Amino acid sequence: MSNNLLKLLFLLVTAIFISAQKKNDFDQACERTSTITAYKDLPKAIKTADSLYMVAQQPLEKVKSLMLSSELYHHGGDLKKAICYSENAHSLIEQVDDKEWMARVCKLLAKQYRQVGLYERAKKYIAKGLGASKQIPDFQKSNEAEGILNQEMAFYEMEVGNYVNAIQYIEFSLKNFEKINSHNEDRTEAASYQLLGDVYFKLNDYAVSENYYRKAEGLLKEGSCTLGLVYNGLGGIRVKQKNWKDAEIYLKKAEKIADTTRSLKLKKAVYSNINDYYEGIGDNFKASLYAVKYMRTYDSIATRNQGFSGKTKDTVNKTSKGNRAENVAKNAAIIILFVSLVGILIFFRTRQKRQFTKLRNIIRTQMNMANGYKGSLLRQPVNSEFSNISVEEIDEKDSEADRKRNDSLMTSETETKLLELLDEFEKGNLYNNKGMSLSFLAGELNTNTKYLSYVINQHKSSDFKTYINRLRINYIVDKLINDEKYRQYKISILADECGFSSHSKFAAVFKAVTDFSPSAYIKYLDAENQVDKNVHFRENT
Repeated sequence: MSNNLLKLLFLLVTAIFISAQKKNDFDQACERTSTITAYKDLPKAIKTADSLYMVAQQPLEKVKSLMLSSELYHHGGDLKKAICYSENAHSLIEQVDDKEWMARVCKLLAKQYRQVGLYERAKKYIAKGLGASKQIPDFQKSNEAEGILNQEMAFYEMEVGNYVNAIQYIEFSLKNFEKINSHNEDRTEAASYQLLGDVYFKLNDYAVSENYYRKAEGLLKEGSCTLGLVYNGLGGIRVKQKNWKDAEIYLKKAEKIADTTRSLKLKKAVYSNINDYYEGIGDNFKASLYAVKYMRTYDSIATRNQGFSGKTKDTVNKTSKGNRAENVAKNAAIIILFVSLVGILIFFRTRQKRQFTKLRNIIRTQMNMANGYKGSLLRQPVNSEFSNISVEEIDEKDSEADRKRNDSLMTSETETKLLELLDEFEKGNLYNNKGMSLSFLAGELNTNTKYLSYVINQHKSSDFKTYINRLRINYIVDKLINDEKYRQYKISILADECGFSSHSKFAAVFKAVTDFSPSAYIKYLDAENQVDKNVHFRENT
């Protein structure tokens, strides 16, 4: 009897061991694919990940395989597919009570959404991940997850300009990392120090910034992306201090890492600083080369983000939200329809009155200018009738990302000089030249098209074509108000006078600016002139 009992116990232990080994086989396959196969043959690794999903028996195994696919596509630079797989993993993990993997999924989604510029969506997953990380039973895993998510929250706060909050979240992350003993501790802690260096660099506190960069440098191995950001930060400090010799050393180190990595963020930051360095030492040729590199990287980021925000966002919502998204959409549609109906009623009741008021304000503005106001309509305050022009005729607008760019391509002296030249340009009427183009004006101002386009976007709140159209319409409105003979001209003559290639284009732009067609505008001017015959307008000079 005792022998039989011993045999039974032996069989039970063996079965448990074999069962545990089978469970570990799946995790080992995922780890092997992620750490080894991906670097040797990425397409093969992706196929392996798909195969693992097909053989997965449990929901958590499916989550792990989806996360593996997401990380592989992320590694390959395809963030669209990476986010789709992450969202699918998120949908599955909500059905499983596993806080550790919920935190992992949220960490990855927060990082991916941050990298495509959807910061509010990233923040949503950060908050959800932080809630899950606090409930992880394992003390070390809980603090590691919470520390990385606090880093992500710091990135978010930096993007929205809340540097004090960013510092607070980084300090939270460092406290988390102090509590654990992880093989990733040095790398994750270094990322927090590097981020603190960036924050204090933004705050122009270069001494504190360098101190944190040095702490990060001491924890990092050669070739890591974070080390590239550290060297770039140290080089950026030297550029600000005009220490050109040391700046060159650090920026070369940063460039070496940037050129061997897939990180567009690192490339963009490094090329911007190197451009500033060559501008600072007066090497305009090399500065222009890195300006081109910067612009290419910037365009790659913008293209990636725009592509995701359009097509892929719909795919993500469908795969991750399902019926709940459909219900939300239906409810939103009903609300929007109701609000639209009310809005249309209000719109038609007030539109005519607003149009008359707008026209009268434009005329009164010109009258005030005649009585002593200086400067063109383009330099009026924000409530000017010409401050919110949206010209539908233009088909080559710069993206909003370009307009909000904080990284300048030139020195402040160059930027100020270009603004002065544009002010002189606005006082003349060269903008009425039918051959006017970005390259033509750049040649006239003795600069390049990238510098000129950047200054117009940043300081004139428009792209080049809209800017020229504003000047042209301002010119012809001034003529119509101040010189009655212009009201007798045919519309085609007015169009030719201010440089438009056709009657129709001129009329479309004119209406976009004034809300009136040219002929209707002239009629109202004539009517206003009859009401107040004593008003005399100065000639445009």
